[in-house]
Parts: sequence; structure tokens; C-alpha cells
Amino acid sequence: MSIRGGVSMAIERARSIGCTAMQMFVKNNMQWFARPLRPEEIRAFLNHVQRGELSSIFGHANYLINLAATNPQFHANSIRALSEELVRADQLELPFLVLHPGAHLGAGEEAALEKIVNSIDEVLRKIPHVKTKIALETTAGQGSCLGYRFEHLAYITANVREPQRLVVCLDTAHLFAAGYDIGSETSARKTLREFDRVIGRDRLVAIHLNDSKTARGSRVDRHEHIGKGRIGLDAFRFIMRDRRFRKIPKVLETPKGKELREDVINLKTLRTLAGEAMPKLECRNKSECLNEAQRHDPSFDIHLISRIVIGYR
Repeated sequence: MSIRGGVSMAIERARSIGCTAMQMFVKNNMQWFARPLRPEEIRAFLNHVQRGELSSIFGHANYLINLAATNPQFHANSIRALSEELVRADQLELPFLVLHPGAHLGAGEEAALEKIVNSIDEVLRKIPHVKTKIALETTAGQGSCLGYRFEHLAYITANVREPQRLVVCLDTAHLFAAGYDIGSETSARKTLREFDRVIGRDRLVAIHLNDSKTARGSRVDRHEHIGKGRIGLDAFRFIMRDRRFRKIPKVLETPKGKELREDVINLKTLRTLAGEAMPKLECRNKSECLNEAQRHDPSFDIHLISRIVIGYR
């Protein structure tokens, strides 16, 4: 969500379209550095009257950072930028900051993964008291980007000095473009079992829900609106309905115009998928509706239904 006008404005924008979770940048996402957050900006964010209406707020690092950079100055800028953004995220009490692992730029994957490990160690050593974690994001593998295989993220988390400060964010468009099959519920379940085996479900803290403009295995990162791309709706239906993802925040990174109309449409699509298998419920109050829904399908996420139901007969 945009922070134009100040970090607290992101909360208002998110709630204006009915979001219950939000991802935000902690500074301009296309600049290396920014002035420190002022105390009044931090207070405005932390004390915002609508902040409690969002079940999860987390950050995303700027797009310039490359912890595998071969240019010494670029790498130094990346170390400094990530350190400073983690401090900003911590000031805003964000639990984690999503980060693209990096690109090897011809140096080779093995050498780059080792450099990323060392870079993360250097960053975390600079800020020992920061509680905000780094959430490594799965990537499409475009160009020389790392993170397109679960094994890449597993290597990083297994070899850093403080693995407890690293978590993982899945991106559906990236998974698909990287070659993982999530086009049906069966294949999506299989892919998630592989994630559990290689990385571990306990590290999963967020999901980016995006369709893909490009074909599976294309290694081209192009996001599309939900249901309008190559993935199809089955993967999103599975994620929205499976109770194992109930407490995992899910955010959109679909194409945006000048306003938020596209987000409203995509949110409606996802909420429809979450409840589309449920028949019309004849009930007198919320509690009765939730009980009826669970009787119809014990695996259905009744907590999500409580957010979708807007009226009673």
C-alpha cells in the first residue's frame, strides 16, 4: 500500500477498500536512502485509530537492494539500505520486512547464495536489538535472480548465524513463473508439501496473491489480476479455503491504476472464492451462520466467513 502523504496514510487507504491485512514500504521503494522517521510520524502510525482494524501490517524492502551485488558500492548501499529499512520497520512495530534475496549477475548461484548469507549476517550484526525479521520472498527467477527454488531459501536460512530472524513469504505468480505447478488444487497441495519438506511451514509468514501474465516456467515476472492470468482460480480457491492458511496474512500485488478500484475487484474475487462453495445459509445471527457453515464443510475457514458475512436473514 502506498505511503504517499506519510506512513500513516497507508492504513487509511487499506481500510478504505476493506483490507484486513496490509503490506507497505517504509520509504520510497525506488530510492536508496531516506531521512529518519520523525517521532510524530511514528506516533501517528502507531496510534492511528484504524490500525487495530488490520489484523496484520508488514513491510517490503525497496527494489534496489541486491545482497549478491558484484559492484562493491552497490553492495555497500544494499547493506546500508536494508539495515536502515529494518530499523524503520521496527520503529513502526512491523513483524517482518519482505526482501527479494538478490541476483548473481553472472557470478553464479552458489557464490551468490554464499554472499547473501554473509550479507544478511552483516546486516543483522549491525542491528542486534531490532525485532523486525527478514522475510525472504520466492521469486520468478527472472534474469539472474535467486529465490526461484525453495532450496535457495532453505540454504540461506540454514546457513545464516541467526536463522531465527529469517522467515519466508510466498508469491503465487512467482511460484508459477518459476515452474511450480499450482494450477489445480491437487498440484497446489503437492507444491505446498514440497515447501513444507524443503523449508518448513513454520517459516511461512505471508502470501502474495497474484495471478501471472506469463506461462508456468517462463521465469518472467509479470503479475495479473486474480482469475485473469495463466494460473486459474483453483490455486486461489485452495489458499483462501484451507484452514492451514487461516492465520497467514495474504496481500495483493496485482496491477494498479491511479485509484484502488482494481484492488476492490480482486478482493471481491478472493472473498467470493473463499465462500463460493457455501450454500445459502438460513440463520438468525452470526453464531448460527458460522455453525451452519462449519457443519456444511468442516475444513472451511469459519474465521474468514465472519469477515465476509455482511447481513443476516
